[in-house]
Amino acid sequence: MTEEAETNAPKADPAVSVVGPGDGETIVLGTTHMRVLEDGSHTGHRLAIAESVLAPHTQGPPQHRHAQHDEAFYILSGTVRFTVGDEDHDATTGTLVMVPPGTPHTFANLTDQPAVMLSTFTPDLYVQYFRDLQEVLAGGRPLTPQANIDAMSRYATEPATDFA
Repeated sequence: MTEEAETNAPKADPAVSVVGPGDGETIVLGTTHMRVLEDGSHTGHRLAIAESVLAPHTQGPPQHRHAQHDEAFYILSGTVRFTVGDEDHDATTGTLVMVPPGTPHTFANLTDQPAVMLSTFTPDLYVQYFRDLQEVLAGGRPLTPQANIDAMSRYATEPATDFA
């Protein structure tokens, strides 16, 4: 076998990550249950993916802007209201909402039914934010808007106070 052929040959054990239906890290934030499917550890920290179930009448975080990452939300079921600046968008099943850096946004489930969405974070920077929020709750402290803002500030994110 030539050196070039050896270099291009498939690896015997490729680094593939498979997360089954009951697998993944679970983060519970009040009425929102998140399942981290990829925290960036298998993607060189380029991409993270999470599935979130929003209970009926669940408010999201304060409207905010990310300085360093894109965030995408694909609605798997239900309806999620996205507020982008001063505009509301009701995203139903099959809708993708792409939020580039610098764009003010938040979301909520205002309906009587649960909503499920798949979120991506590129790079993976923001997954630790959700872990931090869970630690706030585990420590017996309430998840206040200020606790949210404090956690956001550690991940190149700030509240969109011009739309508060």
